Amino acid sequence: MTQPPVAARIPHTATHHGIVRDDPYDWLRDPGYPTIDDAAILAHLAAENAAFDTWLAPHGDLVETLFAELKGRVKDDDAGVPVRDGDFDYWWRFEPGGQYRVWLRRPAAGGDDAVILSEPVEAAGKAYFRLAGISVSPDGRRAAWTADDDGSERFKLFLRDLATGADTLVATTAIGIAVWAADSASLAWTEVNDAWRPFRVRLHRLGGVASDGEDDVILYEEADASFFVGLDRSTDRSHFLITAADHVTSEVRLIRAADPLAAPVVVRPRTTGVEYDVDVRGETLFVRTNDTHVNFRIATAPLVRPGEWTGLMSGDDRVYRRGLTAFASYLALSERVDGLDGVRLIFPDGAERRIAFPEASFTVGIASNPEADARLLRLSYSSMVTPTTVYDYDVAADALIVRKVQTVPSGYDAGGYRTERLFATASDGTRVPVSVVYPAGFPRDGSGKLHLYGYGAYGLAIPPSFSASRLSLLDRGIAYAIAHVRGGDDMGYRWYLDGKLDKRTNTFTDFVAAAHALIAAGFARAGRVSISGGSAGGTLMGVVANSDPALWAAVVADVPFVDVLGTMLDGSLPLTPIEWPEWGNPIASAEVYAAIAAYSPYDNVEAQDYPPMLVTAGLNDPRVTYWEPAKWVAKLRAHKTDGNPLLLKVNMGAGHGGKSGRFEALRETAEEFAFILTAFAITDAG
Repeated sequence: MTQPPVAARIPHTATHHGIVRDDPYDWLRDPGYPTIDDAAILAHLAAENAAFDTWLAPHGDLVETLFAELKGRVKDDDAGVPVRDGDFDYWWRFEPGGQYRVWLRRPAAGGDDAVILSEPVEAAGKAYFRLAGISVSPDGRRAAWTADDDGSERFKLFLRDLATGADTLVATTAIGIAVWAADSASLAWTEVNDAWRPFRVRLHRLGGVASDGEDDVILYEEADASFFVGLDRSTDRSHFLITAADHVTSEVRLIRAADPLAAPVVVRPRTTGVEYDVDVRGETLFVRTNDTHVNFRIATAPLVRPGEWTGLMSGDDRVYRRGLTAFASYLALSERVDGLDGVRLIFPDGAERRIAFPEASFTVGIASNPEADARLLRLSYSSMVTPTTVYDYDVAADALIVRKVQTVPSGYDAGGYRTERLFATASDGTRVPVSVVYPAGFPRDGSGKLHLYGYGAYGLAIPPSFSASRLSLLDRGIAYAIAHVRGGDDMGYRWYLDGKLDKRTNTFTDFVAAAHALIAAGFARAGRVSISGGSAGGTLMGVVANSDPALWAAVVADVPFVDVLGTMLDGSLPLTPIEWPEWGNPIASAEVYAAIAAYSPYDNVEAQDYPPMLVTAGLNDPRVTYWEPAKWVAKLRAHKTDGNPLLLKVNMGAGHGGKSGRFEALRETAEEFAFILTAFAITDAG
């Protein structure tokens, strides 16, 4: 039996605001990062993986059964619904057994299918492959595509001749999707620096000298290390949209796609605490901004005077305006009303229409609509019991047209499940929504088993959507719930603000309150609730594992951000300066230091019993560096007083999202489900 490694304790201290912080596992951070070649560190991580494999071995049949179930719910030859863009229809498909997509097009007027890019071909021989996106030139002759082949999120940018299939490497320091100029002779792309911060937008001209992007013209460079740069295009394709933003402030620049070397025009100079984004229709600019209301308002401006904003829709305490798309014949708004998704259309004559959907609780979003107008608006819809459905909304007829319903090949009957939305009362009296799905006939007397998921950061809501994988828990008698805790924007932008900075602890107490509410509703009892969360949701897992360990049957923390204090004290890390508006800057403030130190999971590990815990990490992860979960597990192992499993699995060739490929990702899900099931003493592979 391979035993988990006991990490060496090497004295290491740092002093801030007169407070000495002891960090004996600091040595697990390779000083050469992002290069990781320290032999002792690699040996320690290998030993953790060996211990995980030892734990996994007797549960191999269960994992294989789960993996087969998960695969059986995936349509082997799945394909996307074609979407029109100019002279072509574009879509993707999976070949039977394929891990990656093949991207295709055909002439809209009729003709043969043609492969634009085959991910299986590009991924061949690679342990990891992730396509960021494909952008076809306006003349349809070329495609720019970006891909990451090690999980570090440092993407290579290629230019493909669609007639010959030949690729030219444009840059190895790209991120995101390239945007074409109107004449198809040049394209803009975003560059990351050595610290992985997107900080420049460059213009590559076709036929230029291959120079790994170094000779490409700089269109914009952001000097503030706390701001990241993003690149997009307006819906009418008339402009490049260059955004510089942190988590509370944004600033947008416009460049006409017909004149990409023109000086960028600032829409409105950045003001701390004001966020805005824009779209263009002809000579009118449409703006979504929180300058006068926390839930955002909609304004317009003449393109020649983009900073002169005139109100179109005022802010609303109940209606959270999440996004806008300025199509040629109407404005489409993504909204959330009282925490529930919706889509509103605004027409040039001032008329409004909110699209009606068939269920009371669901999630819906505006999908890919690449043309300047969308008489058929492509939408993506699902609920906790309804598989993902692709709709085209016929604007003229005010009617939804079903284009595709997610297939569950092994079978799925929505009638076998129930879903509801309940509210937990937080410690400050706030009502926190909880979405729960469970098998029909589930006992409501406290004898059942429950899994609870949470995130709660960056204003990212966790929608009440469908998951085919989740059926492996439901069909074994486990209810599944999502706690819509503060820190996300589930109930509006104020919901986000009330879960960040000095209000961060609301996220954690909301989650515990959700667990107690579910227990009170009879779904389970204390100690029969498994929980999971990843990244910033891993912070949540770490905090509640420290604060309420007896509540949980098992904890799964995926790539968890658990050394919050240590990371926020390190301004040399690429994400730290941009994260200060989200978590606080403990370098600048003793009060912030104390606030983070009071909850940071790594700093608050105690000598107490902990539930079974599975922790994952990615060696190449640029978002949550591998040493955070490694240090946390080392400290937990040294302090915990129980005999429960504590496992760390490190993906040695992947990053923040785990393994690539649809089936390899499912195997990791199968392993995590097996861990949860064994904690509930469900070990029968059959």
